Amino acid sequence: MVNYIQAAQSELNNFNNLFSKKDHKEALAELDLLTQKYPNDPNLFLLGGNCYVEMGHFNQAILCYEEAIKLKPDLVDAHNNMGICLKETGEIDKAVVSFQKALKLKPDYAVVHNNLGICLYDLSQSKEAQLCFKRAIKLKRDYAEPHSNLGNILKDLGNVDEAILSYQKAIKLNPDFIDAYNNLGSIFNELGRNEEAIKCWGIARGGNKGYEKGLEMLEKKNFSEAIKNFETSNFGDWQEKVLECHYRAKEFEKFKEKLPKTFNGRRHNIRRLASISANYAQNFKIKDPYNFCPSPLDFVCHEEIPELLENKGELIKELIHDINTAGILKRKYQYLFNDSPVEQSAGHLFRRSEKSFKKLSDALIKAIEKYFLRYKDVENEFILSFPKKINFISAWYIKMQSSGHLTAHIHEDGWISGAVYLKIPKNSSSEDYEGAIELSADGDNLPRLHDEFKRITIIPKAGEVIFFPSSVFHRTIPFNSEDERICIAFDVKPSF
Repeated sequence: MVNYIQAAQSELNNFNNLFSKKDHKEALAELDLLTQKYPNDPNLFLLGGNCYVEMGHFNQAILCYEEAIKLKPDLVDAHNNMGICLKETGEIDKAVVSFQKALKLKPDYAVVHNNLGICLYDLSQSKEAQLCFKRAIKLKRDYAEPHSNLGNILKDLGNVDEAILSYQKAIKLNPDFIDAYNNLGSIFNELGRNEEAIKCWGIARGGNKGYEKGLEMLEKKNFSEAIKNFETSNFGDWQEKVLECHYRAKEFEKFKEKLPKTFNGRRHNIRRLASISANYAQNFKIKDPYNFCPSPLDFVCHEEIPELLENKGELIKELIHDINTAGILKRKYQYLFNDSPVEQSAGHLFRRSEKSFKKLSDALIKAIEKYFLRYKDVENEFILSFPKKINFISAWYIKMQSSGHLTAHIHEDGWISGAVYLKIPKNSSSEDYEGAIELSADGDNLPRLHDEFKRITIIPKAGEVIFFPSSVFHRTIPFNSEDERICIAFDVKPSF
């Protein structure tokens, strides 16, 4: 350990004042002056790291925390904060090591137990994560976050009532806990308790009356009133919602005028806006002005997963067996399905304990890494911000019976989405592509000015996967065969 002279608390007053005002650049300049005077003070590097975190510069923050740890290896907060940054940059395994070092130094640190649990949950180590959250709760009874995190695991395991209680406990401890309201809303939504879901999501959005009224008017297709309310709200993604209203109202000139203003200086990473802009480009046969993923159908990939075809399809058999026997919670809402005979799982399949789902997850990670290498030199936001570490944010099975289908939709929360096929019905008429998946920029009742939209239609085989940008509309075509159609769908997105 290096001997150091520590800056006096009074000398940090100016930094603390700037930091509290979120004037991070000036705060860093103040720290630079102090480090010249106290070059071996680890707390200054800790504070510098915290400043970079607030600015979203996680790699610079990690360098600061590393320096702090060199000077003072038992600086617990530096280990914990570095773990947070490593997770944000997709280095989850390294983050686990940082949190474990922090806990070795301070075993009763509830926050670190919670942070470690989050990483283990992302690594599909649900049992270990559950223990971490329970330890955090035991150490700090008024700590809301581990209750919500524990609810996520319970939901994935199908313990719905316990999950709801965990979310409600989190909200009771912290009535302003946005994530807990969102999580509670999601589970109500999956159970078909739509009014309760809408109420929770409204609270999570801050209860902004203008924004909530805008959503109501958008749902009722009263676009002019929706626009007025969104503009009055000045809340969240109100600008994107205004653009959507103009476009759905076929006010194309206003959409064209406001689109560049809305994303001026911002990253082109909003999937809903990307899908609308792609539809606009197809309608007017022009270049897509939104650079999330222009020409998105060029990024559709259809290939075999070797692990599914090995040993005469043994893994496919394991997966179908677990889907049918593991007691997985089923969704009760079916807003995509138009009452077609479709069964869809709730929770997150790849975070369950069954070995078959872990094997499939590992196989898909390898396939997605190869997918990225295929397109790595393309300069659009989809590739430039492609997830550095493949982490599935959701995975669910879809079982269809005869006449089953999904209407065209996108996965707003994903970045790259896909479906891996376990069982495909025999086509009674291949000319009609029965049971196929169709991908295009046409969907969600967006305006269609002609019938010349580009489409890709694929009849997949068992053991194959189809990857596509999450902004692409996709649907399944109804089939008449009595055979089942079974696939597992999934989403991946960057840590930001």
